[in-house]
Amino acid sequence: MRAAAGLLMGSSLLFALAGAAVKVASASVPNTMVVFLRSLFGLLFLLPFLVPGGVAALVTPYPRQQVTRALAGLVAMYCFFYAIAHLPLAEAMMLNYASLLFIPFIAGAWLGEPITRRTGWAVATGFVGIGLILKPGVGFFSPAAVVGVASGVMTATAMVSIRGLARFEPTTRIVFYFGAVCSSASLVPALIDWQTPSPSAWGLLGLVGALTTSGQLLLTRAYSLAPAARIGPFTYSTVVFAAILGWALWGEVPDLLSLGGAMLVGLAGVLAIREIGPRAVEIPEEAIPEAGV
Repeated sequence: MRAAAGLLMGSSLLFALAGAAVKVASASVPNTMVVFLRSLFGLLFLLPFLVPGGVAALVTPYPRQQVTRALAGLVAMYCFFYAIAHLPLAEAMMLNYASLLFIPFIAGAWLGEPITRRTGWAVATGFVGIGLILKPGVGFFSPAAVVGVASGVMTATAMVSIRGLARFEPTTRIVFYFGAVCSSASLVPALIDWQTPSPSAWGLLGLVGALTTSGQLLLTRAYSLAPAARIGPFTYSTVVFAAILGWALWGEVPDLLSLGGAMLVGLAGVLAIREIGPRAVEIPEEAIPEAGV
């Protein structure tokens, strides 16, 4: 448990750093380019882990399901990176991690999984928290926050599709098709908005790919050492690291409503993980939000 928790918190730190790098890069690089280059660099960093299996290991009997999962993740990434650029870093992270609240509904409709009473209470608590973060009734309603919630919904969709794929497909193959499809599908929008990045922006975008891939590797190892239901709550340390980075780099301090909402969403997420976790131990690492997808 100690080793798994340490690895999971290490991956959370890497994901928070990746989010900070995305926020800095987004100031000078369009969102479409950030998504494309993150996908491309992530795929390039993954290639050394794919080489031993050869091309034959990448052939899938489920191309439609792989593309569906990848496109859901791609839309989630567009929304998440937009939210990072326009919201405090910790708030954008928390709205993305609210994906755990949408999983029961999507899994119920898609995979026929029942929603238990405890899951229902957890989800209700989380939605109250989301409402406090969005603040629709006190004049602070933000379209970027709605996009942040959309990133959580699409991340949940990708997670449920992974749950189905993981029954038949190895993790590396799922990761490969995610990177390949996202890079291909995001290429044209990136070319339309293309602005040659500065050397520092290139470095940041390459760093995002390295950080997220490294974080996924730590995450994979953590979930191989302990059940998701026991260590899953440690994934919320990403939000804590993001809050520290947001305060240190941009002076971001959440208001009381957002802080209370974040605590409720985090509590609901922990309860949901403990309820869903025993049924999700076979989900590969991308099934947990990478603070990004």
